[in-house]
Amino acid sequence: MNIRFPKPLVPGDLIAITAPSSGVSPALHPRLDLAIAQLQQRGYRVVEGACLRQQRKGSSATPQARAAELMQLLTDPNVAAVMPPWGGELAIELLDLIDFAALAAHPAKWFSGFSDLSTLHLPLTTLSGWATLHGPNLMQLAADTLDSTTAALWEVLATPLGTAITQAPSAAFQRVGADLRADPAAGLVPHEATQWKRLDGMATPMCLQGRLIGGCLDTLPRIAGTRYAKVPQFIAHAGQDGAIVYLENTELKPFDLARALHSLRLHGWFNGVQGILLGRSAAPDANTHYAFSYLDALRSALGDLPCPVLYDLDIGHLSPQMSLVNGALATLDFAGDNSTLVQHLDIASDSEISP
Repeated sequence: MNIRFPKPLVPGDLIAITAPSSGVSPALHPRLDLAIAQLQQRGYRVVEGACLRQQRKGSSATPQARAAELMQLLTDPNVAAVMPPWGGELAIELLDLIDFAALAAHPAKWFSGFSDLSTLHLPLTTLSGWATLHGPNLMQLAADTLDSTTAALWEVLATPLGTAITQAPSAAFQRVGADLRADPAAGLVPHEATQWKRLDGMATPMCLQGRLIGGCLDTLPRIAGTRYAKVPQFIAHAGQDGAIVYLENTELKPFDLARALHSLRLHGWFNGVQGILLGRSAAPDANTHYAFSYLDALRSALGDLPCPVLYDLDIGHLSPQMSLVNGALATLDFAGDNSTLVQHLDIASDSEISP
């Protein structure tokens, strides 16, 4: 099957909110309510799932309840998009409970977010053939005013098939976020300058093109090599379009990060790709007790690859972040502050991208 792109969202569409990983505890309900209000102000109808407004032992409900609700919403023809509040820890519990083969027979719809949701994005794309959106979580959309990088999510969700979407580096990013319990309406307060970089240290402009696939490094290496993460097959079937792998790190310290990247390399995730894009790392770097740094980890696993490696991009847990569509054909022009990432929401040009 070809990668299938969802219909663009239009006012009046129904957006379903469920928590397939972590739920929302009562202390954060005011933030959730504001995020839902923002959806409604954009003209969307909203339905809440039963697996949403509670949290116990790291998840919103039992694995069976979460899987059943997610499957029901993904197959409901009245639902145009499923937007979980955020990621979490235990989306992996759902993999054997979701019928990804059955989803391959259903029209694709938007499933958006990041972090632990990558565990579900990957099989939805590589098994079911759905384009999925790695970008801001619903709980990041509650502020009255969004920065342009975060707000690009809405452009992507509403973009017709065949349209090109251009995103650029943010001016600055936020390392420490607000306490959402104390300030439910808090927005982004960037304070560190953004700078996309090449791992080889060069500043020479360059261009990459390929089909996007990737997600969170804290979760994806745990399913690499299983039937739920057919990234090598995705790369092979991309044909002359090529493939670009993007990844972001949440909590992995340098040695753990190196092992995770080496694991993906051993599983063939970087064979034949046009490039690798790495988001800003939110994990602790080297300190007086560590001589092995974040950059050492990248160089250990990726430094001798024949493809370009870019890092510190607007991807992941240090907001803001771009909205990346798994399966989209992307062109990245690297030119310092004038860099751009253009995504084309269209089918493969010369071959099928299939499970």
